[in-house]
Amino acid sequence: MTDRAVPDLDAQRAHDAERSAAQVAPPGAAASPVTPANTRVIWLLLAATFVVFLNETIMGVAVPHLVDDLGITVTAAQWLTTAFLLTMAVVIPITGFLLQRFPTRPVFITAMTLFSLGTLLAALAPGFEVLLAARVVQASGTAIMMPLLMTTLMTVVPPGDRGRFMGRVSIVMSVAPAIGPTISGLILSLASWRFMFWLVLPIAVVMLVVGIRKVETVNSPRRLPIDVVSVVLSAFGFGGLVYGLSQLGGEGGADADAVPAAVTWIAFAVGATGVAAFIWRQLVLQRRDRALLDLRTFRSRNFSISVGLMILLMASLFGTIIVLPYYLQRVLLLDPLETGLILLPGGLLMGLLGPLVGRLYDRVGPTPLLVPASVVLSGVLWAFTMLGESTSVWLVLLAHLIMSAALAFMFTPLFTSALGSVEPRFYSHGSAIIGTVQQVAGATGTALFIAVMAGQQAAASATGTAEIAAQAQGIRGAFLVGAILSLVAIVGALFIRRPADLVEGAPAPH
Repeated sequence: MTDRAVPDLDAQRAHDAERSAAQVAPPGAAASPVTPANTRVIWLLLAATFVVFLNETIMGVAVPHLVDDLGITVTAAQWLTTAFLLTMAVVIPITGFLLQRFPTRPVFITAMTLFSLGTLLAALAPGFEVLLAARVVQASGTAIMMPLLMTTLMTVVPPGDRGRFMGRVSIVMSVAPAIGPTISGLILSLASWRFMFWLVLPIAVVMLVVGIRKVETVNSPRRLPIDVVSVVLSAFGFGGLVYGLSQLGGEGGADADAVPAAVTWIAFAVGATGVAAFIWRQLVLQRRDRALLDLRTFRSRNFSISVGLMILLMASLFGTIIVLPYYLQRVLLLDPLETGLILLPGGLLMGLLGPLVGRLYDRVGPTPLLVPASVVLSGVLWAFTMLGESTSVWLVLLAHLIMSAALAFMFTPLFTSALGSVEPRFYSHGSAIIGTVQQVAGATGTALFIAVMAGQQAAASATGTAEIAAQAQGIRGAFLVGAILSLVAIVGALFIRRPADLVEGAPAPH
């Protein structure tokens, strides 16, 4: 009897071990260490994404030069940024479908070809119209890269190593936008604006050539029909929403009558209606696994809370990116170069901390990182509500460094927890949702901060307050919005959990 019991016990242990392994690494998720080939693919995608993100931020500094060289208005020049954001908002929701329908390699080649072609057109552009078209082509490639990187990472990296790899993604997200304005400022001080594109072009082409040779397909494409109605609703919805928000945020306000208020509000209404219709259609289509952007990712409470927290962080971050330079130049009277140098260390610090935060996430999970970081971030934003005409520039630099460190300790855990909480078959949709949220939340934060700043400044000026003092009051009002949002972020951080696939014996994410 004892002899029979031992094999039965061994069989039961083997069954339990097999069941536990299945729960730790769901079907479709990576369960073994990252292979050298997959590591090369990830590094190549990181480098390519860095290049396209660098390009995204170089145009802002060039607006005065474009106005003079092309003989256009400031509003027309700002359309080079607005059109880029609109294209991103329209293309990103479609990437969830693209990454399921097509293999990794041709998707990468398509993205980098579009980006390289757009960069070449921009460098050679004889006038504004061609330059605008080039920016649209560039944005089409850029929009694909981040979801492609995130989906590939989630597919080939085992759960226990995702924090470390996601920390490298944070380098791309923070360092590239931080050094973009500095590099473009240096180029513009020495040469024409065209050299901004000539600098990026050979790097992009090298990434494309290496990708053609080295990138391997890591996904399992499925033959899926595309829903044209969803594409149209997505274009009107997210495009209209981002356009309306960007106009409320001041993109079109440089010329007195550049964009009538009625047009802005109509665009905003069309966008909101389009997004609502898009969501409704996805809920219907996903019953047959035909959704363009599958919203079943939100069945995971962890994913939903993480995305909600990202919305708050992105709104506060983009609002700060707009308002803080305005404060440094209009209130503290610094020139653009000094402003860029003050803000540069924060972006670099955020990138340098990325790998460290990723390793810490793999060891301790999200809560010990998110909660203290959200408290620190809130403290900095509340401190910004006390900025005045005599605030030391060194205090602003220190506060910006602390804020950047806090954001570094939040973004990597949020991205990793969010995508790790959805079923592997929804990784591409989760990546597309996060990319879309970044665009809409950034436009919302910019619009909200600018609107509050302008309203507070106007109210102060109406009471006879001096111009600089009125501007300082408007800026404090804008940061008060961010400070209030940060309190909600603290509460949200308490509810983020390590994804179930990292906990042995846990059930599938829900």
